[in-house]
Amino acid sequence: MNDSPLNEPEFSTLATALISQSKTDWNIARRFRGFMPVVVDVETGGLNPQTDALLELAAIILDVDATGKLVPVDRIHLHVTPFAGANLNPTSMKINGIDVDHPFRGALDESEALKQFFQPIRQRVKLHGARRAILVGHNAAFDLAVINAACERTANKKNPFHPFSTFDTVTLAALAVGETVLAKALEAIGLNWDSTQAHGALYDAEQTAALFCRIINHFSKPNGRAAMRVSSGALTQP
Repeated sequence: MNDSPLNEPEFSTLATALISQSKTDWNIARRFRGFMPVVVDVETGGLNPQTDALLELAAIILDVDATGKLVPVDRIHLHVTPFAGANLNPTSMKINGIDVDHPFRGALDESEALKQFFQPIRQRVKLHGARRAILVGHNAAFDLAVINAACERTANKKNPFHPFSTFDTVTLAALAVGETVLAKALEAIGLNWDSTQAHGALYDAEQTAALFCRIINHFSKPNGRAAMRVSSGALTQP
């Protein structure tokens, strides 16, 4: 299956098919030792999660197909109104290109945005019998820190993500192709990067999901289990 981002009909069809088999012996939670990876990207008004505005949230929900391959199956995308007193750093705003006053932005206040963002992820965690979701991101620690800070501000106690563990595609890409920049890593594995869409949360999440799936699938056996095993104190690959 192609690892590039899917359009809306493809997402819906694939999600329906995979959810129908989610109660079988093999699912994404079993692939990752009880955790369900979700690819996340945030756009903010700066680099300080405590003081700078959360402006955009996006997530790509993943699943495994019948052969054990990791695939994207659904997406979440929300615009967020800056919290009271939030900082909007001019440099960051120039990079992300977000107009917080745009009349058609459709932004939600931070509390409501988090509720709508977490709900489908929590539902999928329950569906798969996972212990928790685990955040996948490019420089994932930042995205998780932003979400955790927003939860603290809004007293949200339903964060589905592990509080500190992540899967970081910077590290994975460095291992797999010797690149750490998202655009260069995608190009190295044969996927496209459109710089005109960069720094949009949904686009960046889709591209990060494509990278994550391609790397994980490359290093997996046909049934989805990791290919490398420890044997006699040394890493081996069948």
